[in-house]
Amino acid sequence: MPPTSRQVRFGELVRRWRVGGAPTSSRCSVHSLRLRRLGAVFLALSLSGVAMAQSGSTVLERTGGVISLEPYAPNILRVTMSTDRSAATGAPGYGFVAKPSADGWTHDRDAEGYDVFRSARMVVRVAPGDLPKEKLPQRMPLDEVNHQLRKHYFGGDNSNGPHNDDLSVTTPEGKMLLHMRTWRMSPESPEVAQADAGANGYRVTSTFDSPTDEHYYGLGQQQKGWMDLRDHEVRCWHDYSAIGGQDVCVPFMVSSRGYGLVWDNPSKTTVDLGFNGRNEWSSEVGNRISYFVIAGGTSDEIYEGYRLLTGVTHMLPRAIYGYIQSKAIYPTQEQVLNVAKEYRQKNLPLDVMVVDFLNMTKQGELDLDPKRWPDPAGMNRELHAMGVGTLLSVWPHFSPGTQFYDMLQSKGWLIHTPDGKPDMGGFKDTIGPNIDTTNPEAAKWFWEEIRDRYVKPYGFDYLWLDETEPDIDPAKDVFSVGSGTRFYNIYPLFHTASVYEGFRRDFGESRRVMILARAAYLGAQRNGTVFWSSDITSTWDMLKRSIPAGLNFTASGLPYWDTDIAGFFSPYLPPDYHATHKPLIDGSDVRGTIGNYEDYPELFVRWFEWGAFQPVMRAHGERNHNEVWSYGKQAEPILAKYLKLRYQLLPYTYSVAYRSYQTGAPYMRALFMDFPADPKTADIPDEYMYGPAFLVAPVTEQGATQRTVYLPAGCDWYNYWTNERLHGGQTIVVDAPIDTLPLFVRAGSIVPFGSEVESAQRPQTVVSLKVYPGADGSFTLFEDDGTTYRYEKGSGSITKLVWDDATHQLKHEGTLGSGLEKSVVTVVGK
Repeated sequence: MPPTSRQVRFGELVRRWRVGGAPTSSRCSVHSLRLRRLGAVFLALSLSGVAMAQSGSTVLERTGGVISLEPYAPNILRVTMSTDRSAATGAPGYGFVAKPSADGWTHDRDAEGYDVFRSARMVVRVAPGDLPKEKLPQRMPLDEVNHQLRKHYFGGDNSNGPHNDDLSVTTPEGKMLLHMRTWRMSPESPEVAQADAGANGYRVTSTFDSPTDEHYYGLGQQQKGWMDLRDHEVRCWHDYSAIGGQDVCVPFMVSSRGYGLVWDNPSKTTVDLGFNGRNEWSSEVGNRISYFVIAGGTSDEIYEGYRLLTGVTHMLPRAIYGYIQSKAIYPTQEQVLNVAKEYRQKNLPLDVMVVDFLNMTKQGELDLDPKRWPDPAGMNRELHAMGVGTLLSVWPHFSPGTQFYDMLQSKGWLIHTPDGKPDMGGFKDTIGPNIDTTNPEAAKWFWEEIRDRYVKPYGFDYLWLDETEPDIDPAKDVFSVGSGTRFYNIYPLFHTASVYEGFRRDFGESRRVMILARAAYLGAQRNGTVFWSSDITSTWDMLKRSIPAGLNFTASGLPYWDTDIAGFFSPYLPPDYHATHKPLIDGSDVRGTIGNYEDYPELFVRWFEWGAFQPVMRAHGERNHNEVWSYGKQAEPILAKYLKLRYQLLPYTYSVAYRSYQTGAPYMRALFMDFPADPKTADIPDEYMYGPAFLVAPVTEQGATQRTVYLPAGCDWYNYWTNERLHGGQTIVVDAPIDTLPLFVRAGSIVPFGSEVESAQRPQTVVSLKVYPGADGSFTLFEDDGTTYRYEKGSGSITKLVWDDATHQLKHEGTLGSGLEKSVVTVVGK
């Protein structure tokens, strides 16, 4: 510890200072971080209007259409519009769990004829259906002959819209949040109509204003290098082959103006943001426009609203916050055991070994090849004795000729074309079609087979549900719930739910679920699921693009995301390949691993450093070897350093994960979330906050030993490695030798560090607390058994640590746990 830091036992502080008292707000924080209970802390404004029904919607008749407004909380409103009344008044689609509540809302009509809906948090104004022409959107004047000619060649009736049902959402103080101008229901394309045969469908579109200073985030995963989505067209549908890496659709967007928009349509959706001063949302097929608006004074409040609508993000098993070791593939149980044993021999932390795909005798047999896995139960017992769990890949494919295929086909439980033929998707018969887990009976069967073939007899801990797009394009297929065109994006929600819900039915609260999945949808976060960025290529360019891809994914309300550390697919390298700069890691001693990719050990190190500050840390990829000792003698000690740091920070990571459970907000946080008042944070793609304390700035350039870092305004910052204190609101150049990830800590932070452990499943005490002065601050430390769902009923230990910067006093609220009484307190810089 640097000599400028002051150390004292925390127990001495507790005895010396009075315990208790509410924490003062942080001078460093740009916005309040206190939690709000939706629907519980807001009082209705005293208005002359009539209170709305407790849980009913208000339906407005308009020329050619119907508008339904349905509150869910004082800051959440659902807007639905259709030419068909039953569609406009129908329930939300898949992914939503909340029930409507109009408590605190009123409805009246103003002098201009606008319907006005109010709560303590929002004011919604809907234009009357008979606005005079001068108040409607208009083009520049055109003479009558031109009108007649255009009508003759291109025109027709205007029954499909646009419907000029102007709708605005403001705060009670008058700040504009969202302004919808028009909506439209137009004929489906012939191709879509054919694929969605028998259903009454339209292409549905809505347009909104896009002020020049508005910025947008979320919408799932786009691996194009974008952070701010403004001025981009987002193709919101699952696309494994998308340029740059797989696209994943989560139709939830957060705006810098203080609202979130959840688009309730699972078909292919195109979102154009900022073009010509407009945002346009357009879905390929539907019978209505349906979306939710969530108002929030902070980004976390918006995520609380998303959580209310779509479900909680459950705590994962504590082991999952450690380190997951994988490669494609460990083909035998002997290799799995040998890798785990070597981690223990080297005294390196490890919590999970992965048994990847191609583990069956045939795809769909739901077995393990006994030639390669002679005793999986014995393997798991041996791993468990080392404090290591297993993550088993179970694909959803069933090959013709395997034991379940005929049964699944006869019951219609395979995804199939309209004529009933299972869709092979161009794969060989050895892979086969996907099971249709949108069918509840098929979903139940799938889980029970996994339970009885892998979980109960062999003791596998966690499940990798790969191919969850599904990977066979469903556009011309039929799901149990309807056409693949209409429900294009919902498969990962149902597929992960099949296992999560089965676990909860059969194991109750005794066993936490962890599922690894490749695609997502609204609400999939409630299925105990970690999502990863798919089979990306192992390049420096992909490292750079992955950071904003992950930040926008977690900004979509799904906190658990990770990458295959250093990529999955190897690029094709020419025989004369050489790195752009002299590699910072000499890989000449591991040519059997890297071939002629001479800078790959450097790439692995830089990616691994970043991986230590991802929500879940997992190495994977198509390589001969992929362990921390596989990339040379120069790389190994650096990788070991960050692996151990990951475990030292487990008390911190586990506690911020608990906050995600409470609020729905991510802990891998794009800078706009915590620094909305600083315009420079609107579009920084390669920096982010890891919880409330750490600013992470990964190095993404080959050969670089420095990088520029912007320190957000509003607080001071500390260089984690040197303890140098720096002012916010400035861009600095920071040294970044190969063993250094640029890492900064916000003033006012309290960071707990745990004792050295080789497994997150072993007891760990908090041995030290670092306080970074310069602002008031607090941190809530959460501890529990790490394996059950008893925390849902209040089980566990909560200690709130409070730093008073004026008096330089550290206090606590709640019981002291995990050795806090004996932990060393270091006040940095004192």
